[in-house]
Amino acid sequence: MKLIILDRDGVINEDSDNYIRSVDEFIPLPGSIEAMARLTHAGYSVTIATNQSGIARGYFDIHTLNMMHEKLHRLLAAQGGQVDGIFYCPHGPEDHCACRKPKPGLLQDIQSRFDIDLNDVYVVGDSLRDLEAARAVGARPVLVRTGKGERTLAKGKGLDGIPVYADLAAFVDELLQQEH
Repeated sequence: MKLIILDRDGVINEDSDNYIRSVDEFIPLPGSIEAMARLTHAGYSVTIATNQSGIARGYFDIHTLNMMHEKLHRLLAAQGGQVDGIFYCPHGPEDHCACRKPKPGLLQDIQSRFDIDLNDVYVVGDSLRDLEAARAVGARPVLVRTGKGERTLAKGKGLDGIPVYADLAAFVDELLQQEH
């Protein structure tokens, strides 16, 4: 099985320091939906691992989160793509849960659900916490410059050996090119 794990905000859709709070604010980044569809067409199972502390903070509820993800499913289906699982942490930082990235709980849930070793699985994110979670389970972290990616690069720590791409589409271009 070919599996890929994507962060959501800043990788698939626009991010905001004020959180993505509504379906209208869920706006795909240019080329991200098409890139995900190309992964589906190439035989990848596409999954999402995302911190959604806006729920714990009271900015939106589970229903609104589900509606955002329904929008994502519709946009992907129109391109012939699909997401095989969306794993999210609804907790805030003060909850000290095991699923909030950089802790590896979400990725361990994916590993368990798909019964797959994550050693050769790419985890694409825009923040250090995404990369740290990937490393914690032995996956292959990838940083994109979209979302908080430029800020992550500017901090410069914890990035040794991690490939950096302009966006999800650029990463998918190279990944699929290497396969042929």
